[in-house]
Amino acid sequence: MKRRFLLAAAFVLAAMLTLVAGSGGQNSDDQSSWQRDLLAWRAQRATNLQAPEGWLSLIALGWLKEGDNGFGSAEDNRVQIAGKAPAHIAVVRLEKGALRLLPPTEGFPKDLRVDGQPAKEQALLADDADKPSKLTIGTLTIIVIHRDDQFALRVKDLQAPTRAGFHGLRWYAPNAAYRVHARWIPYNPPKVLDIPTVLGTTTHLPAPGAAEFTLDGKVLRLEPVLEDPKSTDLFFILRDATSKTTTYGAGRFLYTELPDHGVSQPGEVWLDFNRLVNPPCAFTAYATCPLPPTQNRLSVAIPAGEQRYHD
Repeated sequence: MKRRFLLAAAFVLAAMLTLVAGSGGQNSDDQSSWQRDLLAWRAQRATNLQAPEGWLSLIALGWLKEGDNGFGSAEDNRVQIAGKAPAHIAVVRLEKGALRLLPPTEGFPKDLRVDGQPAKEQALLADDADKPSKLTIGTLTIIVIHRDDQFALRVKDLQAPTRAGFHGLRWYAPNAAYRVHARWIPYNPPKVLDIPTVLGTTTHLPAPGAAEFTLDGKVLRLEPVLEDPKSTDLFFILRDATSKTTTYGAGRFLYTELPDHGVSQPGEVWLDFNRLVNPPCAFTAYATCPLPPTQNRLSVAIPAGEQRYHD
């Protein structure tokens, strides 16, 4: 395993050095700096995925119904958690959008904590709140997620098989040709995009404008969204022709800085496709991922960024 990582690192480093040598008119110091930053960013992405509460630690996702929803390892729970979890951990009561934690018949397990304190009957806050509630017991972390008009319990485990069996990420070699300068075309007022999800639902997010650029002689346009009104980056959900061969079939994500004059004014924005990444759904069946809207499904290939995790 260690040898595989060393070989992969050596390959990326060799590719980087080759690109530095052949960078043409671009300043070699700038090119070298860009590639060092990119390699460091890619290493950090792998670290983040393996973090105790990273995407690789997901082991369960259970959607809540109106009323009482028990969770634990027993089969009579609404949300069943495999492994060493107690038979009945607690009950979440969902009532007209309000969430409340209740004890099971046998009472709360002694080591169940809510935000670091012993569990008690109390209100719970979902992940779209300023300070969402976090339940912990043993190696498990449990939160409530809110997606459109649905709530679910998301369960993570320090000892998740996907985390223990992580085998590294695969990337295309860095290629400065896929770091493009795009023209920013603002939408005033912003559009609202219908974003499909893997759940079969549709979420609605604001698109402040479009990025127009030329790649391999073709003029292309992508529409990013803002995940939050306070977002400090643009979020591109896209798919290209490599999804049929070497990249994740459903599409990939790209985050960029905001345009140089803000989202509401014409300007420019850098799109570094070397930083395209797989969505969480590429690693676990327990994630809820957006899919590319029709206008962001490109017919051209962008052989840059992260490749498929599973063959």
